[in-house]
Amino acid sequence: MAKVVDRIHAQTGGPAFICDYSPPRSGRPEDVPAPPQSADFVSAAYNPGRAVRMNPVAAAAVLRDHHGADPIFTLATRDMNRLALESLLLGAQALGLENVIVVAGDPLGARDSASPVYDYRPTELIASIANLNTGSDHRGSNLRAPTDFCIGATVDLGRGIESEARLASRKVAAGAHFLITQPVFDPADVGRFADEYVRGSGQPLPVPVFYGVGLMEPNGVSFANVPRWVTDDLAAGRSGVDIALQAWDSLRSAGAADCYLVPPIRRNGARDYDAASRFLRQVIT
Repeated sequence: MAKVVDRIHAQTGGPAFICDYSPPRSGRPEDVPAPPQSADFVSAAYNPGRAVRMNPVAAAAVLRDHHGADPIFTLATRDMNRLALESLLLGAQALGLENVIVVAGDPLGARDSASPVYDYRPTELIASIANLNTGSDHRGSNLRAPTDFCIGATVDLGRGIESEARLASRKVAAGAHFLITQPVFDPADVGRFADEYVRGSGQPLPVPVFYGVGLMEPNGVSFANVPRWVTDDLAAGRSGVDIALQAWDSLRSAGAADCYLVPPIRRNGARDYDAASRFLRQVIT
């Protein structure tokens, strides 16, 4: 296994690719679909669609043990209190998992029949994991052994670059080692985000940013702001892989070094990992 920060462009000279992944609605290892083999890391999401799915810590272990992937597991602050989250992190340590991404989790609705917790905010959970890495839990008690997690955090440039740059600065100060973004379609956002980070924090971005590239298909689901030219091209029959390749080329030209790849999401929650594999085959030489 490898840590995310060991495979980034700054270390290897080539872009690193994290592929988003939805665990199955099953607890059987044989139901975990094979991920794209060319991805540097496969990131097991946390109950996407607010559906009951395999725990991302368990899914990450299955991805590694059954498919040979270097996994990342996601934790959301929505559903568990401090005790549960930190205990789960020690379980991940026992399984030899090293990479985690912290998210808030989509807000629950009336149809979800579940209650939110939010004992931590994402920035607070990042700080808590950083403390676990020093051997201390949320009460200040010493662990038998420190953890050694590589911590990822999220930003969504579609919510406003200035505010997201400030949020990114707080997450980095809390202990985040890398950032991932929602899909970015305007390459100028790469420079704008870097500039706003400097303006707000007084220093350049000190951690790698994995800029999001969304693989789209007609009538698919996206959680990013998709521009009209993309939907028009899809409606005209252009391949989502071809559109994603154009988006990644533009982002690279604008200074993006590493990529967070989001495979197509269908309305039933299924993912098209073959499309992700086709994209990766064309960009990895």
